[in-house]
Amino acid sequence: MSLKNEVMEQIKSAMRSKDKLALESLRAVKSELLLLETSGKGDISEEDELKILQKLVKQRKDSATTFTEQGRTDLAEPELAQAKIIAQFLPKQMSEDEVKEIVAKVVAQVGAKSMVDMGKVMGMVSKELAGKSDGKTISGIVRSFLIDN
Repeated sequence: MSLKNEVMEQIKSAMRSKDKLALESLRAVKSELLLLETSGKGDISEEDELKILQKLVKQRKDSATTFTEQGRTDLAEPELAQAKIIAQFLPKQMSEDEVKEIVAKVVAQVGAKSMVDMGKVMGMVSKELAGKSDGKTISGIVRSFLIDN
């Protein structure tokens, strides 16, 4: 089942159960998918879908962080709940150790020695881990590998 169809089914389910939080989250996903469809790009690839989902989860988490820093946990909690609902459509996230293994393999493959090679390593690792880990985690691990070398 495509992401769009899956989201539509979840929206129907959320409407039946009167789950406003889930409904709001799912409508955000549907909206982004429709925007991408109507942008004239044609068919939406699975990679595009993953990027949309990651973007929406990241937005929610960033908002929650900002709200928490401002002492507004009443606003942060719904954002985190929405991030969790949207994240259910992402592939299973990899653990930090699994990401470290892949980064080590790519660093050895590319022959990266310093921070100058970060772009090459990030490009390859990000492509391999698309949707399975967030960019911030990948970046931190790549950085630690290249600084330690």
